[in-house]
Amino acid sequence: MTDTVRTDAGPDTRHAGLLDRVYANFRQYLTGWGEQVRATGITDHFRSGLAQPQFNGVVRLRRPAEAGEAVTAAGEALAGVPWWWWVGQDSPVGTREALTRHGMTELGTLPVMARPLDRLGPAPRTPEGVRIVPEAGPGLLAEVVRVYSRSMGAVPGIEPDLARIEARRADNGVIDRLAALDEGRVIGTATVISAYGVAGIFLVHVAEEYRRRGIGAALTDAALRAGRDRGMRHAALVASPAGEPLYQHLEFTTVSEYHLFAPPAP
Repeated sequence: MTDTVRTDAGPDTRHAGLLDRVYANFRQYLTGWGEQVRATGITDHFRSGLAQPQFNGVVRLRRPAEAGEAVTAAGEALAGVPWWWWVGQDSPVGTREALTRHGMTELGTLPVMARPLDRLGPAPRTPEGVRIVPEAGPGLLAEVVRVYSRSMGAVPGIEPDLARIEARRADNGVIDRLAALDEGRVIGTATVISAYGVAGIFLVHVAEEYRRRGIGAALTDAALRAGRDRGMRHAALVASPAGEPLYQHLEFTTVSEYHLFAPPAP
């Protein structure tokens, strides 16, 4: 796989088939948070109702010429909650410029990374006493949510609602939630959605006091194996700038990117 698939001139088609499946997987993950609203039309958008932008937003604009109407409609559908607009290669060329013209603010760029699952090396070692297990039961799910919500800096008080939405997701049959445990305490998390031939890896978080000890790498490796065990051919994730070197070490390659936009001030 090679780097960079989108330029100002349009999308690079070298990974078109894979990227179609990767973005379909990502849309499934994001819109799965849409407990209050999950809709398609001019845009694909979702609303959890939670006061956290990761869990409300727009994931695709179909026609840039309709950006003005779409920005207005999204603002109405998502009023009262913070939200982001995700612009990936599944949105037409010109979407970024159209959103900017209509008052949206670009926040930054996140790498989309992928790797094949046909050749996994030995599993990395975890610190003594730490083991990685599948999440099972509402008690452990609540702890998983506690760890990732605090790690991502979520607003206080949303953990019970997050756990409720997680438990009710329509796609739970293809989701593996992994927990890193230290003496029975959840200290790290990873979520895998196996769909469209892709193991989408999300919510890789490690409690602050356990970071830089190889636990994030071990969780990601366990996520790769969970996807392979479900018959997926590739894995993909959206990296933070800080996490990109870790995933490169795990043989992920940058194949695309997301541009995040925030709505106009009310």
